[in-house]
Amino acid sequence: MCTFLSWNCRGIRSKLHDIRTILNNFHPACFCLQETFLTSNIPLKLRGYNCVRKDTDTGSRSSGGVCILTSNLYPSTPLTLHTTLQAVAIPVHTRELVTVCCIYLPPHDVITQQQLNNLVDQLPKPFLLLGDFNGHSVLWGSDSTNSRGRQIEQFISNNCLCLLNNDEKTYFHEPTRSFHSLDLAICSPELLPLLNFTVGGDLYNSDHFPLIVSHADSGGAIQLPPRYLFQRADWAAFQQLAVVTEAMVNTADISAAVQMSLIFSYTPLIIPSQKVPHV
Repeated sequence: MCTFLSWNCRGIRSKLHDIRTILNNFHPACFCLQETFLTSNIPLKLRGYNCVRKDTDTGSRSSGGVCILTSNLYPSTPLTLHTTLQAVAIPVHTRELVTVCCIYLPPHDVITQQQLNNLVDQLPKPFLLLGDFNGHSVLWGSDSTNSRGRQIEQFISNNCLCLLNNDEKTYFHEPTRSFHSLDLAICSPELLPLLNFTVGGDLYNSDHFPLIVSHADSGGAIQLPPRYLFQRADWAAFQQLAVVTEAMVNTADISAAVQMSLIFSYTPLIIPSQKVPHV
């Protein structure tokens, strides 16, 4: 499992430069975006990333909307969700198969508990739920709890989910010059001991800070898989090193295991790789 990001960008088209900067800085496996402000006739392409999105068209105006950018370094397939909520999901294979769901709950929309429960019932476990929930609760660092916050608390409790947030603020309210916590990272229990959570320190021209969820043993470092140039491989040398005999398969000889380890060690020397390109 690598790094997962979530950010309310307040409009993708006006933030493309910031999005590219974030992608180049973090190289996330998945980047969840809320309030994309896209309409269905507007294409979105970013080099090195696939896109699954749900737009919210209101006449000639665009509003809301969610999107997941998934690195093409990791196998993934969009998941069809049967929901009226602004949500999209995609299972992605990093260290293991994990379902990432991006959600946006508008502050004044009436959201039922059943809608939230039905959403997570459709997510294969383990899953990570990232987004802007627009709810205040002391559980995630707010000074008080409002009705949306209580609803989310109940949703987490009813479904035995885990909240990754700490008391770091995720939103800057410019009129009052105050900070709040509206963006949440929620996961199924099996992921809790594996993940670290932090909030980015740059708004990137939005009013929300990015959420950064990384694997607990990575120390926040981004570990990118190598991209091997198989067409330039020295297959003759690889074949000599990769000879596996029947005796090696049938005996638990430690030296055979060492030999296999050496094969993998020599792979970068035999098969060239390239750096991951910037978007």
